[in-house]
Amino acid sequence: MHEMSVALSVVDQVEQAARPGGARGVRRVTVEIGELAGVVPGALAFCFELACAGTLLEGAELVTRSVPGRAACAPCGRAWDTGMPPDMICAGCRGGATGLLSGRDLRITEVHWSALPTAPDPTPVPRHQEN
Repeated sequence: MHEMSVALSVVDQVEQAARPGGARGVRRVTVEIGELAGVVPGALAFCFELACAGTLLEGAELVTRSVPGRAACAPCGRAWDTGMPPDMICAGCRGGATGLLSGRDLRITEVHWSALPTAPDPTPVPRHQEN
């Protein structure tokens, strides 16, 4: 299952970005997953939770957004959603000289840091006095 290596990579990249800014934690990470990337969102979510344990991301929510596969025909210029399994034959000219425009994407698009801890309350805590 390569979703675990993807999850570990996401955690590593977010931690590397968080530490220089002094972040104390991460609330949410949003990842775009291309329809043709071969990543199963549910499996990635499961692996992400495991990969976050003991890191700044522990308890963070993973939000995934699907990016459709899109192809274009070089001879006629037509573009279309490929679907899954991908249809790479142009419906306009029936040509096979197509190129993939999107769908293999896998990128972190948003990270929401946890709020930094607030300053301690200056109100003194009452102490029990012994007589």
